[in-house]
Formats: sequence, structure tokens, C-alpha cells
Amino acid sequence: MVTIYEKILELEQMPSFSKHDQFVNGIINAINESIVSKGEALPSVNTMVKKLSFARATIMKGYKDLISRGIVQSKNRLGFYVANENTDQTLKVALVMYLMDSFQEQFYRSFRDELGVNVQIDVFFHHGNITIFESIMDMVKGKYGMYVVSPIPHPKTKQLLDPLPRNKFIMFDRFEPLSEEFNYVTQEFETSSYEVFSALAEKIKLYDEMIFFHLPGSLNPLEIIRAFKKFVKDFDINARMLPEYIPGSVEQGKVYFSLNNAEIWEILKDCKIKKLKPGRDIGILSHNDEVIKELIGGGITTYSTDFVQMGKRVGQAIIGREQVQEVIPTVLKRRDSL
Repeated sequence: MVTIYEKILELEQMPSFSKHDQFVNGIINAINESIVSKGEALPSVNTMVKKLSFARATIMKGYKDLISRGIVQSKNRLGFYVANENTDQTLKVALVMYLMDSFQEQFYRSFRDELGVNVQIDVFFHHGNITIFESIMDMVKGKYGMYVVSPIPHPKTKQLLDPLPRNKFIMFDRFEPLSEEFNYVTQEFETSSYEVFSALAEKIKLYDEMIFFHLPGSLNPLEIIRAFKKFVKDFDINARMLPEYIPGSVEQGKVYFSLNNAEIWEILKDCKIKKLKPGRDIGILSHNDEVIKELIGGGITTYSTDFVQMGKRVGQAIIGREQVQEVIPTVLKRRDSL
């Protein structure tokens, strides 16, 4: 019976192959020919060195390459195992997100479509919790060929992300500074929010007061809060910040601004009960656009980055192995609510 060692050594006949190429392609050929199958153990590094007379560093690099493709799995103290018989798979990606809400789903679908079927994407959610984020980064470190991470604004974030190889890392959604240059495709909050508020100032001034719902300690970007405070001061807008919308409290003559979809739905529900019309009796501004906001309440005015474009650009950068440092523009979509 042909052994895995023979499948590796027979590639010595390929003059263009390095020892690394021999090792990786020999194992792939062994899987394709069912010499080893999914779940079966592969020889240890020591055994490979003895049987092949390859350098230990070559064996380790070869196994790491196969792990990054999702073909081989490393189990602590148990060795290496065949993880996937789809040897056409070229890359294994760790995608670390906040949570799967509607606009993050837009990113994911676009990202997945751009990468195609031969790339394995493992998705992790940190929910803005630094302890969970730290656990995820410890768990995925060294096991993937690419790390796509939406960071948390926190002092620990830098030390958790700095160790990632720059050629295997892309930051997306929010931007957090690191020690050296790195790849990113992000949105910008402060300047864009101020510009949106300013563009809507004439409409906002038709109302008695602007109310921004922000719960301290929430995931809301602090940059938006700074932009709001600067705007109401610069434009002399009567305004308040409240921690949350209290159901039933909607009032005529107010502009309501929220980053929380659930609050928008409650406001619209109360408008229906009190027979208040958005865009006439009250104003509504929402962050992050989605299809439903085009349809309900006569259309909700929103401003948002394009998460479909963000997912596409991150996917393109990975497939093309290109360096990318890009901020996806924020777009105001005027509808009847304001």
C-alpha cells in the first residue's frame, strides 16, 4: 500500500518544487487518493523528519500552510489531523464581528460571495465585550491564513491585534490605531456625522427640539456623540441626549435620532397610536440604512456606510493579496421622515 511518505517523496521528480511544495502537495495528493481521510491522524513532525529527511522547520511550515487552508487541523498534544477533504480549498479565514445584525449581515454576504466557495470562513462574535474578544483572539491566533477583525474601542485592543502578521490581517468596520501600518476597510463616524447633521440643519430647525438616544456604555461610537454635541452648539439647536426611548413618550415637534432599530420601531408604533405623521408632526433620523427603512413610516431618513461595498473590498483585497487602506464613504439618504 502506498504511504503518505511515498506521496511526498515522489514529488522530488518535480524540479520546480521546493521541499515545502513537496510536503504540502504530497499530503494533498494523499488525501485526494484516500490514503488518509477526514479525521485521521497525520504523522508527527518527528516522524516526518525521520522518514523524509526534511528539516524540522520545513515540516512545521508545511503543516502551518495546510492548517491556514483549512485542510489540516492541529489538536493540542494530539498532533495533526485531516480536517477537510476539499483540497481545492485555498484559504481559511477567521472573521471576527460585533454581532449579526442586518447591516453586518450585508457585509458578510458580500464578503462571502467575493471570496467564493473554496475559502472557509469561520465567524466569531465578540458583542463589544473585551473579555470575549480576548478569548476569541487567543483561540484563533496561529490557526488561520487570514484574520478579518472588527475591533473594539478599548485599551487592550492594540495588544491583542498587534501580534497578528500584517500580511494576514485586515481591520474592518471601526478603525483602531495599531503600532505599525496595517490593512483596513472601515467607516468614519465623527466628520461624516457632523456633515450629515449640518446638511439636515434646515429641516431640524423646523422642530422645537432634537433628541438623541444614547445609552452610556453601549456600542454606540463615541465619535457620533462628539459630532452631535458640536453640531447642536454650532447651529444653536435646542437638543437633549436621553439614555433610551420610553414607549408612549413620543411628542409632536421633536426630531428623534437613534442608532437603535428597536427604538425607531417603537417611535413609529407610538406615532400610529397618537396619529402623528413622521416628517410633519415629528422628525426621525436613523443610523445604518436597510431596505425596511425605505418602506416603513413613509420612508426613514438614514445615513450609513455601504456595508455591501465594504464586504466586497475586503474580499477583493484577500483574493488579490493587495494592500488596502480605505474608508468607505458615508451616504445620507433623505426620505419623508425628515
